[in-house]
Amino acid sequence: MGFWKSLFGSSNGASAQTLAPANGSIGTALSISSNGRGSKSAQSKITFSKDREIDLYELEELCDAVGWSRRPIRKVKKALKHSFIVVSMWEQRGSYNRLIGFSRATSDHTFNATIWDVVVHPDFQGQGLGKALMKQIIKELRREDISNITLFADPHVVNFYRDLGFMPDPEGIKGMFWYPNFR
Repeated sequence: MGFWKSLFGSSNGASAQTLAPANGSIGTALSISSNGRGSKSAQSKITFSKDREIDLYELEELCDAVGWSRRPIRKVKKALKHSFIVVSMWEQRGSYNRLIGFSRATSDHTFNATIWDVVVHPDFQGQGLGKALMKQIIKELRREDISNITLFADPHVVNFYRDLGFMPDPEGIKGMFWYPNFR
């Protein structure tokens, strides 16, 4: 249980406060100062949602911002539809809302889930928001009584996930992959 306490016990980077869920919010907001646009620092409120509809083109812009290769919109739509949980992260400045983070998980709805497509806009990286996004999706999976949570990580982000308590399979690599046209 120490892993879960350490993951949810403290905030790193941004300051957290609990909110009553509203408009698809899942109960957490973060206040940050951002220099993402222009030279003036402005206060933003960051909210998380698991119910808010995501504009596929806005999601594509977010993925473009971090350099991910483009995927067909129809396939992204299908992936979202078949995801077990989707958590989005939004910047709110006055009445302006912007998608700045995203993650999703697939699951067997009983024992296992795999987290996919964790992304935070570059203007908001390095402030603890990726960690906060991961905490939210793990919290939602644990709320559904999912106990085995896996993910696939590119080499340059392995330490990020390791710091959140993820580890390579302690019994050795059991995962195997099949790709079309491999041979």
